Amino acid sequence: MDHSTTSERCQLCTFFVGGLFLGVDVLSVQEVLRARELTVVPLAHTTIRGLLNLRGQIVTAIDLRLRLGFPPRERDDEVMFMIMRDAEGCVALLVDGVGDVIEVGDLTLEPPPETIAPHARALLTGVHQLPGRLLHVLDVRHATDVAPSQP
Repeated sequence: MDHSTTSERCQLCTFFVGGLFLGVDVLSVQEVLRARELTVVPLAHTTIRGLLNLRGQIVTAIDLRLRLGFPPRERDDEVMFMIMRDAEGCVALLVDGVGDVIEVGDLTLEPPPETIAPHARALLTGVHQLPGRLLHVLDVRHATDVAPSQP
C-alpha cells in the first residue's frame, strides 16, 4: 500500500469573523463562552480588547475582527470568546460566531487565496475547499502575537 497519498485527518473547530469561515485545531480550544465583561488595558495594542477573568485566571482577549483588518463590530453583546490553550497559557479570541467541528484531511489544504489582504493572509496556514465555501485555517500563534503599543 502506498502511504504517500494517505491523508492525515484532523478536526477543526469552526467560527466566523467578518464574513470569513475559519477553523483551528479542536485540540487547541479549551472552551467557548458568550460575551463577558472585559477589563480595559490602557495603552495596549488596538487589537487587545482587554483582560478576561476566567475562574481566577487572567486571560488576554484579542479581537480577531480587528486583527484580520475588518471594521469593528457594531454590537459587542453578540461576541463569542474562544479560549485557546497552548504550552504558554491561554488567550481569548473574540469571534462573531461559532460553528461546528469539521474533520478535514491535510491533502486538501491549499495556500490562502491572493484575494485575501496580505496582513490577513499572513495569519492563515491555508484553506480547505468545502462544498459551497472555503474554510480558512487560522494560525493561532501568529494571530495572537501582537506587538506592544508604541508610546
